[in-house]
Amino acid sequence: MNSSSDARDRLIVGLDLPTVEQAAKIVAELDESVSFYKIGYQLVFAGGLDLALDLKSRGKKVFLDMKLLDIDNTVAKGVENIAKMGVDMLTLHAYPKAMTAAVEAVQGSSLCLLGVTVLTSMDEGDLRDAGYVDSPQELVLKRADQARRAGMGGIVASALEAREIRKIIGDEMALVTPGIRPRGADAGDQKRIMTPGNALNAGASHLVVARPVVAADNPRLAAEAILDEMATADS
Repeated sequence: MNSSSDARDRLIVGLDLPTVEQAAKIVAELDESVSFYKIGYQLVFAGGLDLALDLKSRGKKVFLDMKLLDIDNTVAKGVENIAKMGVDMLTLHAYPKAMTAAVEAVQGSSLCLLGVTVLTSMDEGDLRDAGYVDSPQELVLKRADQARRAGMGGIVASALEAREIRKIIGDEMALVTPGIRPRGADAGDQKRIMTPGNALNAGASHLVVARPVVAADNPRLAAEAILDEMATADS
């Protein structure tokens, strides 16, 4: 990477906030520094879908982080309606049947479907507790391959697995990495994290950053510091 404009296209700020009013305030403070926002469960159930439409009307990009999983028909119908909203990215859990149904549902749409592999808050012990026998890396790589074969637009995974994932999915698919923490930032409830520059150098296409920006004393300065680090990354 060699410019802050490239970095702005690849930094996704997670609006993990309890109210639309608080989220709108952060967006206003960030102003032109940030062009891409993630809206997840917390905000969706507080009116966040209207905010998503408002952001799109103002030329911003929106990543709707819903992590969908249901029977094929329900996934397909839900994805069809989400595509009509005009958002840019949507997550669903990387189960083969769900991904196949979603891909068929968005034919002709520009919506980028992302398969969630293993949550960055989960480690090997958490997976064992959930009944999995694979290690986090093994499960991530298995689901990355399944997402590629299903025709997904990209995957969501920890940057710790990014290099190995790129060997499986190639250069065309998006690789969106949450669990990004700038140097010196608190890890919070994330267990598998990486700094912005290292994540890009490992093969990430987009970085999701929430608390280090939205909980900062000065969100704009925090975002710009991350953008500066991203702009000096090798990839």
